Amino acid sequence: MQSSLIITLLGTDRSGLVKSLSEIVKNHKGNWQESRMIRMDGQFAGLALVSLDAEEVETLSQALSTLQSEDLQILIKQSESLPATEKTVSIELLGSDRQGIIHDITQQLSALNVNIEKLQSEQRIAPMSNEALFYAELELGLPVDVTESDIQQAFEAVSDSLMVDVTFSS
Repeated sequence: MQSSLIITLLGTDRSGLVKSLSEIVKNHKGNWQESRMIRMDGQFAGLALVSLDAEEVETLSQALSTLQSEDLQILIKQSESLPATEKTVSIELLGSDRQGIIHDITQQLSALNVNIEKLQSEQRIAPMSNEALFYAELELGLPVDVTESDIQQAFEAVSDSLMVDVTFSS
């Protein structure tokens, strides 16, 4: 029987970290299905979805613990498939950056019971004014009773002249 695991790594970045992880997965006959990894301010954060035979899970977990150190934390979680959302929406946001903007955006989405499936944000500098801008790309899972129009209205309720470019996909 196959098992799926989500492996999370967080710690000081160093060369060869992903190689070490992938080697352990390979040695335990695992299949690396999907991952998201990033280096941010000298730190490494990574998520990997791995599938393998159920009888390999314990030995894989033990092997991964050898990578763990004072500056690298590893968390392993059995993956549980959840029901798919009705529709996926991709959204780009751009506006003046300010304290609390992520909170205001996520508060609007939470009120609609929308699931944030992916969030990537950064600060950009406006070319003419050198003003700090907030930019984000989101992938949202909409419940059956929420429409694209509901999402548009929710974002328009966020002040600060936040411009919203909404792209819908199913």
